[in-house]
Amino acid sequence: MATTPHSPNTRSSASRRGAAAASGRRADARERVGRRAPFAAQGSRGIRPSNSGAPNGGPRKRPGQRPGKKPSIRQRRIYLRRRIIAAATAALALVLVVFCVYSLGRGVYAVVNVIRHDDVTALVRRSIPNSVRESSGVQNCTARDVQLELSTQSQTVPVAGSLEFTMTVAYDGTNSCLIDVSDTSRVLTITSGSDTIWKSDVCPAKPHMLLMSKGDKRVDTLIWNTDSTGSACAADASLPKVRPGTYVASLSLKGDADAVSKPVTVTVK
Repeated sequence: MATTPHSPNTRSSASRRGAAAASGRRADARERVGRRAPFAAQGSRGIRPSNSGAPNGGPRKRPGQRPGKKPSIRQRRIYLRRRIIAAATAALALVLVVFCVYSLGRGVYAVVNVIRHDDVTALVRRSIPNSVRESSGVQNCTARDVQLELSTQSQTVPVAGSLEFTMTVAYDGTNSCLIDVSDTSRVLTITSGSDTIWKSDVCPAKPHMLLMSKGDKRVDTLIWNTDSTGSACAADASLPKVRPGTYVASLSLKGDADAVSKPVTVTVK
């Protein structure tokens, strides 16, 4: 069978039709790729495309909302621990403030009480003039109102030595009273057997009146130079020294035989 040869025009027309078809296919492919490219680019950046008008009806993103993931369980636990620590710190600070205020209040109360006690003590330590004592109507202290105490650091003293006595008058009554704490009224006496060796009231002294009340105490010291007094007042340097032996000291309130301290025994060697 004989083949009809194609003319040059026929071959050129077929080539043009083929090229046009190929060009159309490439244009269609580019158009499809162009439609998919935005979504692919958004997916590569981790950003979900806007679902407004999406067929699945998902929630729309609010204006200004920053994109991001929900916090993980670990992050929520960290936030919870931080809140607990902040609350505990605030509670501790509140407790410290309350404690400081309470302590300050107690301190002020204690200071006020000390001031009041010091005022009373200062009043007790003042000498009361006889005119005030006589016009006040306050009674003199007796053995029912005060207790006398006598002590010494050492109960042994050498011949011609000195020994210091501590004399205490402590209030133990119910009503305030007046007492003379001079050496001629609150008397220190040292005896040996039935003999009186030394007395503090041999030499005259000005009265020293005190107002005693609850909680008051008067403490004084007196030195005995291991000498012996006579019936007249004389300087210690002129008094004779006692001999070695045992002596008894006591404190008494003149005019009240019952107001006497416990005896203290001392030895002169």
